[in-house]
Amino acid sequence: MRTRLVLSLSLVLVIAVAAYTQMPMRPYHNGSVWDVTFIHTHAGMTNAYLTYLTTDWKREQEAARAEGMILSYKVLTTEAHTTADWDVMLMVEYKDLATLEANQAKQDALGQKLFGSDQKIEQGYRDRSAMRDVVGDRLAREIVLEPRK
Repeated sequence: MRTRLVLSLSLVLVIAVAAYTQMPMRPYHNGSVWDVTFIHTHAGMTNAYLTYLTTDWKREQEAARAEGMILSYKVLTTEAHTTADWDVMLMVEYKDLATLEANQAKQDALGQKLFGSDQKIEQGYRDRSAMRDVVGDRLAREIVLEPRK
């Protein structure tokens, strides 16, 4: 009986070691997650939209960062190549997907705290639609080009 137990444990150990050595060693690891929004500003409205970004949008991002909901945020601009192309990119960095999802209710509450009721927030969306169109939105994971330690 004891011999069978020792043989069984040895077999399990050999299989576990073989399985571990089969795990791929990647030369990179997953980093933070970015929510990237592509914006096309309407003709003559770029300055008005950038003014919104420097006021209300920035205030919301700074409050979210202070609460630990986001890590950072960025705004990039470029020239649009067509009338349907984006010219402003909004980037918000989250620690990971779990953090992004876990803080959704907190993010909604923060918006109401900063801007008021759902009706006021919806009016803000309508006001901004006169300045810009959202061309697209993507979630992207940063890849850190070094093995996990």
